[in-house]
This record gives sequence, C-alpha cells and structure tokens, in this order.
Amino acid sequence: MIKLLLTSSIILSSFSVFGANLTVEEQRIEKANSAMPQVLTAFSEQIKLFKNNWKSLKSYKQATDLVHDHSSRLWLDAKQRIIASKSYDDRELYWARLLLSKIIRTTKPEFVLTAAEQSTLLTMLEIGSRGRTDLAYSKNTTKKILLTGFDPFLLDRNINQSNPSGVAALLLDGQVITYQGISAEINTVMVPVRYKDFDQGIIEELLAPYYALNNVDMVVTVSMGSKHFDLERFPGKRRSVTAPDNANIVYGGTAKAPLIPSLNDRPLPGNEFVEFSLPVTQMQQAKGAFPINDNHNVITLEKAFAPKMLAVLKDAIAVKGGGGGYLSNEISYRSIRLRDQLNSDIPTGHIHTPRVAQFEPETEAKIVKQIQAMLEQSLVAL
Repeated sequence: MIKLLLTSSIILSSFSVFGANLTVEEQRIEKANSAMPQVLTAFSEQIKLFKNNWKSLKSYKQATDLVHDHSSRLWLDAKQRIIASKSYDDRELYWARLLLSKIIRTTKPEFVLTAAEQSTLLTMLEIGSRGRTDLAYSKNTTKKILLTGFDPFLLDRNINQSNPSGVAALLLDGQVITYQGISAEINTVMVPVRYKDFDQGIIEELLAPYYALNNVDMVVTVSMGSKHFDLERFPGKRRSVTAPDNANIVYGGTAKAPLIPSLNDRPLPGNEFVEFSLPVTQMQQAKGAFPINDNHNVITLEKAFAPKMLAVLKDAIAVKGGGGGYLSNEISYRSIRLRDQLNSDIPTGHIHTPRVAQFEPETEAKIVKQIQAMLEQSLVAL
C-alpha cells in the first residue's frame, strides 16, 4: 500500500509539472509561426536537437548540462547569425528561447522532474540565452562598457515586432570600439519585458557586482522610444502606464495614482527621481540619421515640465520620468538608484532609440550605427 502511494505521488508530481499551462509568451508561438515562419525556423536544427536530447535524459544532472550548453550556445549562435546575415533581426533569438522553454515545460524526460527542478532549468535557460553567462571582458582595452537591450514587446499589437535595443545588444556584444586612441570592450545582456522579473530584482542582481567593484567604465541601458534618440536625464520611480508587459500583466499604475514597484517583495526604495550621468555633450556629437535629445521632461502629480536640476524634483511625486512610466524608464531608475546606493562613480544612464513599426532592418541598421557612434564619442569623457 505504501509503495502504491509513493508511486502515485511520483506520477502526480510528474503530471503537475508537465500539465502546467504555457506562459502567455509561449502561447503566442503558433500565431508567430503563421505570421513569420522564417523567423521561428531560424534555429530549428538546434531546437530539434535539444528536444531529442531532452526526451532521453535520465537524470537532473544531465538536464542541467543540456540546458546550460544549449542556452549559452543559443546566445552565441544568435550573435554570430545576426552579424553574418546582416539581417538586423533580434526576433529569432526571442522566439527560439520560447520554443526551448516550451519543451522544458511540456515534454517529459525519462526521469521524474520536480516543479522546483523545472523552474531552475527555465531560469538557467533565461540566464544563458540572454548573455549573462557570457559577461567576460577578455580584450586588452582601455575601457569597459556594459550595455543592456530589451526583448520585443507589445506583441499582441504586432506579433512581428522587433526592438532596436535588442539588435544593438546582439551586434555590439564583444565588440571593441576606439576613438582618439581610447579603446573599449562592450559586453551586453538582453532583458525581458516582464514586471515580475524586475520586481524580483533582475536588474539589481545583474548590476550590483559592477557597481560594488567599480570594474566597468560605463553602464548604458537601451530601449525603444519614440521619434528620435533621447538621453533620459531624470528617470522616475513609479509605474504609471496601462500598457501590458510580455506576460500581459498590467501593473495598475495611472497618471493620477502612479505605483511604486517592488524589490524582492518590498517597496522599491529610493528617491522619486534620480539623475543619469552619461557624457551628454560628447554623445550628442555622434553623427547619424537621428537627432539626439538631452531629455529633461518629466511628469509629477503637480505638473509636466523640464527641470534643469534634480534638486527641483526633491519633493515631487513621480508620474513619469524622462523615460516614461514603463520598464524602459524603470531599468534606468533601478540602475542609477543602485549605483548611488553602492557609492559607485560609474557613469550610468539610458538611451531611448527611435521607434520602429514591426521590423524595419534598414532603420535599425542606422539606429545601431548611431548608438555605436555615441559610445565611441563618450570614451574621451570616461
């Protein structure tokens, strides 16, 4: 009887793991495959190999080895592919990651996988395929730059949406730039567009070691914005938009009632506004197709205006920072707040790129070229 109960428990445990619903992002795979099959088949051989190997796994140790190898390989292959093809297409990596996570979530290996183990493997996939296991400065350069990009987002509006910041992250990772005899190695990471990840401290976990040790020379967060390039001078603390994240979560903040995000189940600490410290004057000299604005615009509960100094915002309640009230503003706020908390002097700030409608490779090529020019111009001020 006891043996029967144990066997039933194992079966139920296994069923509960693989009977789970797909995530909202994974549920979009079928629609994406119909709209742009060439994007979803970009890594079909790697995904097929992963699935075949996954089904024959006999231990959790084998599973961790498999996910580690394939996730880091996916990041490296995505970088090589976008450089070789000159496609300026970040979507292939995004959808390949989801195809792999769907396999982990729905396909049974030959051993009993617990829910906790499955969660760990999914986290490993995220970390490896976003470049976080590839963060090593190995070139003999004068300076080091850390840059972040974002996944495509608002996919229920445009399933084939691309994100220039993600394109920049893929193309610039591991590159060496030079200007006036100064060289810098760039390392990049891709960030998810999900409130939950931010609330769980993904940005703080990523950046804390660099700020604590002051071992890079500039931290640049990048996301897609509006018409031109905007250097976001005063990021705000609160969320105030009704736009959903990629998990279709709407946080609930509004213009009249902006909400404070969380950090590991507690309200995010810090002032209502912070100020970025990128070398604006130098970056604005970067030539390209788009104007580069030093954006001072903010919205508080009292008014919308463009303060010249952070001190003016001392007693204000943030509705929107320079980057708005969404996660692009928030990554900037979190990075600067953490920098200040850890008493770091690393120049840190956010670049909003021009917006693209769906996928515009020619425009995205111009955007990435101008981002690189901004980074090059900045070297003389670091």
